[in-house]
Amino acid sequence: MSSRAPRIEFAVGAFLLLALASLLVLAIASTNGKFGFGGDHYEITARFTNLGPLRANAPVKVGGVAIGHVSDIALDPVKLDSVVTLAIDKRYSDLPADTSAAILTSGLLGESYVGLQPGGDPEPLKEGDAIFLTQSSVDLMQLVGKYMFSGGPDNGGNPAGADEAPATDVPAYLQESDPVSPTE
Repeated sequence: MSSRAPRIEFAVGAFLLLALASLLVLAIASTNGKFGFGGDHYEITARFTNLGPLRANAPVKVGGVAIGHVSDIALDPVKLDSVVTLAIDKRYSDLPADTSAAILTSGLLGESYVGLQPGGDPEPLKEGDAIFLTQSSVDLMQLVGKYMFSGGPDNGGNPAGADEAPATDVPAYLQESDPVSPTE
């Protein structure tokens, strides 16, 4: 055996360990988005009636810039609405208390995210606060289905038929009243 064999084996071993360490760093960075173990964010909550395809770890954005992520999604057993916990980076601790939240989608078929719209209140949101002004997710397939099966925008009129009396199971305030024609 030559004296160069142990050096080559050591170099190959070191290269292999370096490659495994870099894969481990890449795996941690892609799943958590950070290397630290907490302490650099604060959590606030928001209630929504429909989350759509929103998932945990979805981004939280203000003006298209990611400032945090969705850390938890739970169902309130009393009100039966979704409680979304948002982990916001401490650098953005000056979000106004009247900030509104909406569940939005990146493009037509893109990922869902929580979009925040800051208000004008001088008091900032603090750890554990709740956002009260929320807008739930819009279900695109439901909207298309309603449009297709309702006959489009020209399908106005009496739901029971033009010649029939109005349906009695529809409350009076929802029944279409006869339009008043302008006098000439």
